[in-house]
Amino acid sequence: MPPAMKPILLDLPDQIETERLIIRAPRPGDGPPLAEAVRDSQAHLQPWMPWAQRVASPEEYEALVREGIARWTRREDFWMMLIRKADGRWIGGSGLHDPEWDVPRFEIGYWVRADEEGKGYISEAVRAITDFAFVTLRAERLEIRCDALNRRSRAVAERCGFTLEGRLRRDTRAPGGELRDTLVFGLIRPDWEARRAQTTP
Repeated sequence: MPPAMKPILLDLPDQIETERLIIRAPRPGDGPPLAEAVRDSQAHLQPWMPWAQRVASPEEYEALVREGIARWTRREDFWMMLIRKADGRWIGGSGLHDPEWDVPRFEIGYWVRADEEGKGYISEAVRAITDFAFVTLRAERLEIRCDALNRRSRAVAERCGFTLEGRLRRDTRAPGGELRDTLVFGLIRPDWEARRAQTTP
């Protein structure tokens, strides 16, 4: 991003769409359906997500949603809700986190509702969010970080064209307390542009 550009001045859409998904910024009232989706998937998420160890109440999630709206407005974080077009069901969450605007660089995170796993929704969302980051946010680099034992998360990164750049050994504690390794995947603008050129008619 040019040094003179202030992120707060970027005019951004708060929603993008794919074939099956609406991917959008948090909105007032999102707390209850978000709490339900996490509660239904808690056992599925607990091995990987520290925030899933305890399911917050709908009111607590609503407060988090309101904070997420404020952070989106300030361009500090881009938390995104994944909602299926066909029936409005909450599929999971994703987003662009930890922005470094001097690069610009972002990290993509994601989770999927337990009974929607294996249907390609997260790969579909990550591809769309990747394009949003490079086109709209003018990103130069994106990262995906995941627990080295999380094979499904690793598969998403590889499927979406990210390159394994390194392994951080024993750098984080799992929810159970044991030390684990983190895999770091990256995608830079030249590689994204080259891939896009190959797929554009």
